[in-house]
Amino acid sequence: MKMRIWRAGEFKKSYRWERSGLMRFEEEFERQIRNLIDKGYPGFMGLEEAAFRELFAPLKERAAERMREDFKPGEGSLPFVLVVTTGTLPRDEMMRRVERSGKNGFSVMEAEDLARFEPIEGVELPEGEAYLLLDVDTGSETLNRTPNEAMKSFAEWNRSPLTIEEGIAVITQFPDILQKNHGFSLCGSRCGDRRVSALWISGGKPKLGWCWAGNPHTWLGSASCGARI
Repeated sequence: MKMRIWRAGEFKKSYRWERSGLMRFEEEFERQIRNLIDKGYPGFMGLEEAAFRELFAPLKERAAERMREDFKPGEGSLPFVLVVTTGTLPRDEMMRRVERSGKNGFSVMEAEDLARFEPIEGVELPEGEAYLLLDVDTGSETLNRTPNEAMKSFAEWNRSPLTIEEGIAVITQFPDILQKNHGFSLCGSRCGDRRVSALWISGGKPKLGWCWAGNPHTWLGSASCGARI
């Protein structure tokens, strides 16, 4: 079967896969790996570059097969995003490795507090040190809806909420998808209270913070994915 050729824009505000420009799956897969290497992820995992690349080798063919399927992402949607489970790199440090318009990300949540957030029941993460998010959406349909309401919609739409690590992975690879008037909650990680972590722009920088699960915001949606492999 012929490899699907993605027609992509420059990943500006809409993040639509436009007719102008071409981006092959292989090129984007390599770009994301190289981006993680440049940000020092192999070192934090105690791996040489070659060993780090090997983590993604089994995923590439499986992902390529999925990319051959008909996929029509809309605004705020991405076909796939690489995720690494470092284990040794705190989430606040991961945020500092996010760069958008020359400004690094930050977290207003302490490392100890962030460590309390774990995947919720029903969110099953693939085993291993690397996996792929497929059909990622940053929540255009859930703007001005509470995270609690968004979770009900995800169940109806057969989608899964993103975890904190997954949200950071998204903006690590696609920082401009985070907009001043469109941040997104990460409902897939909770710590037992009424808070939900979220990503938004503050002072021109990507920010990791939290909001109440029962409060809506016009500028905040809830991010989800269609699958993890």
